[in-house]
Amino acid sequence: MKIAYLDCFSGISGDMFLGAMIDAGLDLNELKRELKKLNLKNYEIKTKKAKKNGILATKFDVIAKGRQHGASLRKIMALINKSRLGEDVKEKSREIFMRIAKAEAKVHGTALSKIHFHEIAAIDSIIDIAGAAIAVKLLGLERIYASPPSIGSGFVKCAHGILPVPGPATAELLKGIPLASGSARAELVTPTGAALLAALASKFGEMPLMKIKSIGYGAGRAELEHPNVLRVFIGEADSEGEYENIKLIETNIDDMNPEIYDYAMERLFSKGALDVFLTPIYMKKSRPAVKLSVLADANKLDDIVETIFNETSTFGVRISDVKRRKLNREIISVKTRYGAIRIKVGSMNGKIKGISPEYEDCKRAAIKHNVPLKAVYDEAKGKLL
Repeated sequence: MKIAYLDCFSGISGDMFLGAMIDAGLDLNELKRELKKLNLKNYEIKTKKAKKNGILATKFDVIAKGRQHGASLRKIMALINKSRLGEDVKEKSREIFMRIAKAEAKVHGTALSKIHFHEIAAIDSIIDIAGAAIAVKLLGLERIYASPPSIGSGFVKCAHGILPVPGPATAELLKGIPLASGSARAELVTPTGAALLAALASKFGEMPLMKIKSIGYGAGRAELEHPNVLRVFIGEADSEGEYENIKLIETNIDDMNPEIYDYAMERLFSKGALDVFLTPIYMKKSRPAVKLSVLADANKLDDIVETIFNETSTFGVRISDVKRRKLNREIISVKTRYGAIRIKVGSMNGKIKGISPEYEDCKRAAIKHNVPLKAVYDEAKGKLL
């Protein structure tokens, strides 16, 4: 599986993302050909090599010709919809713009229909957003990971005046993403950069195990004490299965009504827990108790801990870092005599290691056809065995 890891030690912006991708091997001419399908006029794309604190990086610039104006969300969506871009690129571009629009609407207390983009609707930003979606497709990236982005500090001047870093809309877009502040007195993550991370990156943290094929550096605009670049690693994921660093949150409970556990587990899963399980234990004075264990990504930690305190009688939790290794997974649909059933398939080194039909699909089919649930399971699994 081809993957990319974004090393956001100096933040991220749309032009830094495209600069890094070009530096890592994205064909600039192919990118330009695809961007022409937007039917935008009066702009020119330029790239050049720039040294940032001794690191040679690619600077991506869009030169707009003539006077540029803002635009409504509706006009931007119409531009994308009428273009000759592929449907997958259109969908991802719309998603990124919609994320920005929702963030702007929330922080300014207005309806989506009244959102009028200022800087973000300029030609260069439309190119950055559509270009990012095109780059992912042209490079064949199946998954993107990222480090917690460094957001900077201080204040930034924009159409709404002087605002703190990160700007309110940028902060809204970064919700749920682990962040690093850093010491730079500058805006390191732009709204476009934040939206790209939210829409494209599936996980945040350390670099996953991968065989690196290429490395690219995208130059930013700022001159800082450290290199203002976005670094991207592109390569193949470890074929032996996927490793990831997650959190284990545990607590021992000996004074709670057992009926509450089921509800607490449902709430924890709704907050993003990867797994929740109960273990019978004995505490001091041989008191029977239950150990509640929750596995979760680091960016879900605060929500998980708060939910445990809200829904159980515990006064404290233990938190530790664990490394999880899992099979490469995909969901496929098979046709059976009971209808279509989704199956989760786990593989390693190209060989299937596990098959698990989706319970809800099997349950619905068993009820509909009045057959044992086991019969549906066996029928679905038999299609792959």
